[in-house]
Amino acid sequence: MSEAKAVQGGKRFFLTTPIYYLNGQPHIGHAYTSIAADVLARWKRLAGNEVFFLTGTDEHGQKVERAALDAGLSPQDFTDQLAADFRGMAEKIGISFDDFIRTTEERHKRSCQALWEKLAAGGHIYLGHYEGWYAVRDEAFYGPDEIEDRNGVKVAIASGAPVEWTREPSYFFRLSDWTGKLLEFYEAHPEFMAPASTKREVTAFVKAGLQDLSISRTSFKWGVPVPGDEAHVMYVWLDALTNYITALGYPDPGSERWGFWPADLHMVGKEITRFHCVYWPAFLMAAGLEPPKRVYANGWLTIEGQKMSKSLGNGLDPLLLAEEFGLDPLRYYLLREVPFGNDGDFSRRAVIGRLNSELANDLGNLAQRTLSLIQRNCEGRLPALVPPTDADRELLGPVEALPAAVDDAISRQAFGEALERIWTVVRLGNSWIDSQKPWSLKKTDPVRMEAVLRNLHTAMRTLATVLQPFMPGTMASMLDQLGVGEGSRALSDLATPLPDGTALPPPSPLFRKIDEAA
Repeated sequence: MSEAKAVQGGKRFFLTTPIYYLNGQPHIGHAYTSIAADVLARWKRLAGNEVFFLTGTDEHGQKVERAALDAGLSPQDFTDQLAADFRGMAEKIGISFDDFIRTTEERHKRSCQALWEKLAAGGHIYLGHYEGWYAVRDEAFYGPDEIEDRNGVKVAIASGAPVEWTREPSYFFRLSDWTGKLLEFYEAHPEFMAPASTKREVTAFVKAGLQDLSISRTSFKWGVPVPGDEAHVMYVWLDALTNYITALGYPDPGSERWGFWPADLHMVGKEITRFHCVYWPAFLMAAGLEPPKRVYANGWLTIEGQKMSKSLGNGLDPLLLAEEFGLDPLRYYLLREVPFGNDGDFSRRAVIGRLNSELANDLGNLAQRTLSLIQRNCEGRLPALVPPTDADRELLGPVEALPAAVDDAISRQAFGEALERIWTVVRLGNSWIDSQKPWSLKKTDPVRMEAVLRNLHTAMRTLATVLQPFMPGTMASMLDQLGVGEGSRALSDLATPLPDGTALPPPSPLFRKIDEAA
């Protein structure tokens, strides 16, 4: 029995990206998180799961209001333009989302207000006033021990954002009541936070004791009005986090989508883990809802060794990069170069190196050699499947085990590990074809030649199938060349061999090399 059978399917799976904050154009950092989430969504679908994949934009708050003013636009016009840019980026880089949510939508305002009323009815909200340090850039409050003086300017230590002293009426969520309950939840659900660095940092923060959380503002108007007191708008993080249940139809318990809750995974940038791992589960439990099953924080990308910043103008447009290198090589590189969850660097030289060496030389040449030999020596038809020899099992054993190994890695968000496991088989395929020398067997043992080529085709089919989530366009082309129909490209289909004699089209190169000196 093929190891592909070990991959579990048939379950509902709810996956989200962060909703991206609209104070600037989309850049490679946004694309990085979205591509990682897309690979997981595509993999789960490939495994036979019913997937709901959500992305979108976070559009309220003082920072957006100020950015709109600086641009000479109303906040709604400003966010309409930027939201279209973010949606367009997602579509053009192949993000297979099922819903794109905007926090300015009426369905979201209704959901936020319903959640607020539920929390208020449970006694979890009270009116007071806030006095302390606030960073507009982070949309976050900081305690005295979380700020420092840098060149005469007070900034948040964690982010470097300038802070200003703020005093205004505010509604508070009784977060201090949840210190012990959150620690118990973390203990009972060890997979809730990842990677390990996130788990350590968040747990230490909660153990230090939680303070009640300001959840409304009166100093600006661009937000969801607080039910019954429209002098206040909701603090952006209560508003923003609610998007995940808005998209499922909250507060309607009869919504068709509600069965996807709780979320299987929130994929977020590490700068917003506190909101997702502390505030969000507390809000949900207070409202009588289950917390998400897992939050995974990816690291930050630098660009050629420099931190991304508006002042440097080095944010990198992912659409221009896709045009330069090809979309699939870009997707591959982003998840291959750096272990997901760690900080990493984007380097043009490294992209070119991966493309030329691993994609064009390793995978592309293996496919071209295999398919060209079948085209020349087998009249372009798939050789017959025969019982494997011990030599064949050296290749076919790792090939059959590959889907389960990749599933294990991707399910842990270890995308680089998944690709390394795949490339172990790619390298094995190249060494195996060299050792078997099918080009020499045409005259000495044509029956063995056909068996070798059939086994290489089996390996290429499995490789193309498991690589579909990473490089969907290129692998669709590869599967076309392998004679695999569009309805036979799921993991479960690997257990059913293609018919002997299947006609294969003439092969064509999958990847174009780039001159490193260019």
